[in-house]
Amino acid sequence: MFDSIAEILGTVVGLFYLYWEYKASMKVWIAGIIMPAISLVVYWNAGLYADFGINIYYLLAAIYGWIVWQYGRKEKEQFRPIVRTPNKSWLPLAIVFAATFLLIGLILTHFTDSNVPWWDSFTTALSIVGMFMLARKWLEQWLVWIVVDIVCSGLYIYKGIYFYAALYAAYTIVAVFGYLEWKRKMNATQIADTL
Repeated sequence: MFDSIAEILGTVVGLFYLYWEYKASMKVWIAGIIMPAISLVVYWNAGLYADFGINIYYLLAAIYGWIVWQYGRKEKEQFRPIVRTPNKSWLPLAIVFAATFLLIGLILTHFTDSNVPWWDSFTTALSIVGMFMLARKWLEQWLVWIVVDIVCSGLYIYKGIYFYAALYAAYTIVAVFGYLEWKRKMNATQIADTL
């Protein structure tokens, strides 16, 4: 019963998170702190230990993201602008993903009773990269989340976490529109800067 309530509450907070992320609003970080706290219970009880672990990271990343969005801007800017991922960042992001994927997968395989260690590891490692990109306000973070959301939705159906499966299916759809919206905002800012 408690798990169902936690799952529903986490889903509601997740919808707010999604809306505020789409709007590139600072409020995304409020939900970014609350949702992981709730999700810790849901994922532990479902045996998704990497997802459990990533939610500790999400809490820390939400604090980091709030600081970067609030204070990591140039003096003339009201808010940190949306930008493309710098070319020099792709290789380090890929290395972090691969190393984290392998490490988490091996830990889950050898030290837990997880029956989906590599899928759990995949979504967790990719989420670590996605959260960092979101904190930097890089446009392509949406593309990372599309992949994460599709895989998570299927994984959660398999594990019987149906509210979260529906939430991540909605995340997938909104991530497509989020990418287009952020790209529009980024282009509008660049045009305004040239005037």
